[in-house]
Amino acid sequence: MKILTAQQMREMDRLTVERCGIPFPTLMETAGSRVVEAIIEHYGPVSGKSFAVYCGRGNNGGDGAVIARLLWMSGAIVDALLFGDIEKTKGEARTNFEILRQLASTDPSTCGRGALSFTQIASDDADLFKASQFIIDALFGTGLTKPAEGIYARAIEAINESRRLLQTTVIAVDIPSGLSSDAAQPIGPHVEADLTVSFTAPKIGNALPPACYANGKLVVASIGTPDELLAKSGAQLQLVAEEQIIKWLRASRRAPDAHKGSVGDVLLIAGSRGKTGAAALASEAVLRAGAGLVTVATAQSAQALLVTQARTEVMTEPLSETGSGAIAHDALERAFELAQKRTVIAIGPGLSSADESTRSFARKFVAQRNAPVVIDADGLNCLAPWPDELSGSDQLPIIVTPHPGEMARLSGRTNAEIVADRISAAREFAMKNHVITILKGSRTLIAAPDGEVYVNPTGNAGMATAGSGDVLTGLLAGLLAQRPAEPLQAAIAAVYLHGLAGDIAAGEIGMRSLMAGDISNRISAAILRTGGEEEKGSHE
Repeated sequence: MKILTAQQMREMDRLTVERCGIPFPTLMETAGSRVVEAIIEHYGPVSGKSFAVYCGRGNNGGDGAVIARLLWMSGAIVDALLFGDIEKTKGEARTNFEILRQLASTDPSTCGRGALSFTQIASDDADLFKASQFIIDALFGTGLTKPAEGIYARAIEAINESRRLLQTTVIAVDIPSGLSSDAAQPIGPHVEADLTVSFTAPKIGNALPPACYANGKLVVASIGTPDELLAKSGAQLQLVAEEQIIKWLRASRRAPDAHKGSVGDVLLIAGSRGKTGAAALASEAVLRAGAGLVTVATAQSAQALLVTQARTEVMTEPLSETGSGAIAHDALERAFELAQKRTVIAIGPGLSSADESTRSFARKFVAQRNAPVVIDADGLNCLAPWPDELSGSDQLPIIVTPHPGEMARLSGRTNAEIVADRISAAREFAMKNHVITILKGSRTLIAAPDGEVYVNPTGNAGMATAGSGDVLTGLLAGLLAQRPAEPLQAAIAAVYLHGLAGDIAAGEIGMRSLMAGDISNRISAAILRTGGEEEKGSHE
């Protein structure tokens, strides 16, 4: 699902009118209809319920006028407020305001519908606080570039106060007013919505944190723009959709004659003395993902403890170690022997990066890899800063999974620089080094070597817990092992399912007490939720 800038959205509307023959009045009417449909879908019939519709003077306000009319026609009690003088509005917005004013002047008893009022708000001292069950926020659309001020800032405050004090449900039209559609950071006071209906495609402010937190639930509604136009929009930012994951899982479903060797064999190079838990978590996630086999190659002195911590289905192999109990450089030959004929290799969880011998091992192993490789945690720290000569390829892809601190060390930038522009950081690193880059955090990003960046919508703050990244590494390696020719699709699916498993866990036990093992234990539920009943197999 493409994520568009304000300019790209304007271009989509223009091309929809010019090339598809859909007049702009129809687009506005359709937009209003989609919002009403979303309200009914999420909150039930509107007849008899009260709505306050806050309209700005532009096209977003025109959408609001359509929404007010359609709600009234469905039996709702509607109080529509236009912030400004109707005589100073123009185009289709003006037309819809005029219709609304005319309808509001008609005795509602003559048409058998609910009450409708239309008020023009021009005075700074006007009462903006409306006691209603629902508020429709149609003050600003995608064109806002500076902080809301004056009466508009007061209107935003009134909407939020009604939501906070009266538990009024707030529905935002396209994007919560006060946010810039082109910015992840809020630019000033903004509406906090319960539901946002965005037209055609999500905008940056809908999709990226912290601005996206103001959406509530996000619904993306089509108003007539063909998919072909969106595909040619030039946007290189996409929001991952559940349908994308469902499609990938269906394509990777096991054949009836599958055996453990045909669904993936993963070598996980992980663990060191005192850090075996990471290897245990990652190895279990490999199997939860559906891979047939997993072998953990770990430091010799860590093997005995790992065996007691890992699932009984996990195989282990010892590697020579340093004096501190981490894998040593002279373990390379044995590691390459173990890597032969493996489908996928993952390296890093609990590896340790304190010894130069371990760092040398990791650098040379990745450089001479013979299969797709996933690198996480200390595997990344061993490679930092990223070697100029190390590059992924289509034949032997590299997938890295850094958090912002690890990305800063890999790229030679500061943590603040990474956090300030996560999209550019992930995209530039992926393109420069031809690696798939998973930049972890709220709304984890997946950047491809061709410059495309995917925003993951699943996950929650409870997943900020030790071992969560190790579960992602194992899940990714396990999915990739089942379709090694599709590393980007596997990465997207792994991040989505990881977040969904965390969401399922949080729904059952809450975020505060959530642990990494709880995420791993819900991988199967996440796959069933997106893979459908077919994953359960036949009982005939």
